[in-house]
Amino acid sequence: MNTLTLLPFIVLIAAMFLMTRSAKRKQQQAAQMRNEMQPGSGVRTIGGMYATVKEVNEDTVLLDAGPGVELLFAKNAIGTVLSDDEYNRIVHGIEHDLKSDTDIVPDDASSLTETDGTDGSAAAASDDKIDLGKKDAAAKDTDAAEAAEAKTDDEPKKTDGDSDAK
Repeated sequence: MNTLTLLPFIVLIAAMFLMTRSAKRKQQQAAQMRNEMQPGSGVRTIGGMYATVKEVNEDTVLLDAGPGVELLFAKNAIGTVLSDDEYNRIVHGIEHDLKSDTDIVPDDASSLTETDGTDGSAAAASDDKIDLGKKDAAAKDTDAAEAAEAKTDDEPKKTDGDSDAK
């Protein structure tokens, strides 16, 4: 056999080796995560159910899914062990404010225009009106319309029976 015919087989075997290696690594990480599970941890099962770990056994996990609801799952059915903040955010809707020291941006702009009365120049500036030149353009339009109306009033109006022919 020629070395050129062996090259595709070698590349294929190398690719298969790399894929199985990464899959084994992922399986080991998942097993380690499941072994580190403790009672009180929030988890998500592979089916998408969120619950709290009540008891961890060799191959099974007892989950508390709600008041009076305890479910027994196989350990490998646990998809993810969640942090306390993430579990509370998802299940209870409690947002943990990581940036509690920073200012909160209001939903509207009212606080941006309010003044506390200490700065008179800001209050005076908010009372000033900005002229964008739109009044002048509107005045010119109304003047032109009035001129056109006056011109039509000077001319006699035609009726159905009248004729200009003399």
